[in-house]
Amino acid sequence: MFTELNVFKIAYSMATHAGKRQALVSENMANADTPGYHAKDIKPFKEVFAAGARPGDMVASRGSHLNGVSGSNMDWAVTTSAAGADPNDNSVSIETEMLNGVEVKRQHDRALAIYKSSMKILRASLGS
Repeated sequence: MFTELNVFKIAYSMATHAGKRQALVSENMANADTPGYHAKDIKPFKEVFAAGARPGDMVASRGSHLNGVSGSNMDWAVTTSAAGADPNDNSVSIETEMLNGVEVKRQHDRALAIYKSSMKILRASLGS
């Protein structure tokens, strides 16, 4: 029987990514008038997932393993924009952050839809 269903892992990772990105969007909007603040963001999920481990790759489940990647290998490094456009060296654009917030909500909704659809298929296959 299946011990791991990758579709659930992907949906979980996608929702977690959306949550982390939403936190950064909120932080950016809160600091829109802070002098010297630079907008933060993370790579889109598509790029992060594409760079991750592939099926069949070695995975380290403990720190003592020499080879393989640890955990989910999702590189969600926070990046900041280079220079500010405002006279006070702030690079946050409220309009851009609002669009990023909408994009993040869509990503989170997509992750939940994938999860719900997968649960329906799993339940139907079990006859429940």
